[in-house]
Amino acid sequence: MTHRLMLLDTASLYFRAFYGVPDSIRRADGTPVNAVRGLLDMIARLTTDYGATHLVACWDEDWRPQWRVDLIPTYKSHRVAEAVPDAPDVEVVPDALEVQVPMIRQVLRLAGIAVVGAAAHEADDVIGSYASHAELPVDVVTGDRDLFQVVEDARQVRVIYTARGMKNLEIVTDAVVVGKYRVLPEQYADFATLRGDASDGLPGVAGIGEKTAASLLAEYGTLDALLAAAVDPGSGLSAPVRSKLAAAAEYLAVAPVVVNVVRDLALPTLDEAGALLRPVAGDSRIELERLATDWNLGGSVKRLLDALETPSVRDRSPAT
Repeated sequence: MTHRLMLLDTASLYFRAFYGVPDSIRRADGTPVNAVRGLLDMIARLTTDYGATHLVACWDEDWRPQWRVDLIPTYKSHRVAEAVPDAPDVEVVPDALEVQVPMIRQVLRLAGIAVVGAAAHEADDVIGSYASHAELPVDVVTGDRDLFQVVEDARQVRVIYTARGMKNLEIVTDAVVVGKYRVLPEQYADFATLRGDASDGLPGVAGIGEKTAASLLAEYGTLDALLAAAVDPGSGLSAPVRSKLAAAAEYLAVAPVVVNVVRDLALPTLDEAGALLRPVAGDSRIELERLATDWNLGGSVKRLLDALETPSVRDRSPAT
């Protein structure tokens, strides 16, 4: 059978689960478990529907890396709950979700699902590194359009986009990115740099919106080529655009490093991480089934266990 790697933007999914499942679902001690339930159901459905043979839950070891903040101080600044010297800042996370994150880690471990993060990096960087070097077809599951930059039909890398909910998943390929934004996936980071993104605290270039950014990249190909044209008197670039780029020169000198995902992290191999999906047995299964009852996880644990018992999971052999 064809092996397929699925990379989860885990925080994106558990935030979606938290807001999509009522927080009235709680353990006997009153602790909410809606995000745990919702995430397990997502994983069960996604792995089944898209035929994943390998799965990595990519983790934000640092959701706002200092090296990105040093370049653009406004990067995700509106989501900071508490600044912490010499350590990752504390993100604004509802208390009812924060208490569930350790529970999510525990359940994923018992289910044998690989969790991989990298110090001083976001889950996006882990995804970018695995997706850029995987020898398998790759599905990236996220609600973050920044990851459209890793889409690559030639290498069978696509995004399963969750922004419209699990009932309206969208498979994002080269053609979809072009259809939405009129840029190729490999141009998407340059496009986002020019356009900016308020949700990430990226100001963009004043006066250059999506349409202008797409048109400029269609003509010049890359941000570097556009900036070269901006200082070339004979390039034909209009005076207003030259002026806008010049005014944003300081931002444009650093923004690409912030916007582009890292693609060369030293990460565990898929074998080392334990990414191959397998049925859950033995003590881990017993503990998961106990937690399903003790934590009021309803049928979510059973659905995940069943997904990992499907013939495609049970019968496959490890990738070489």
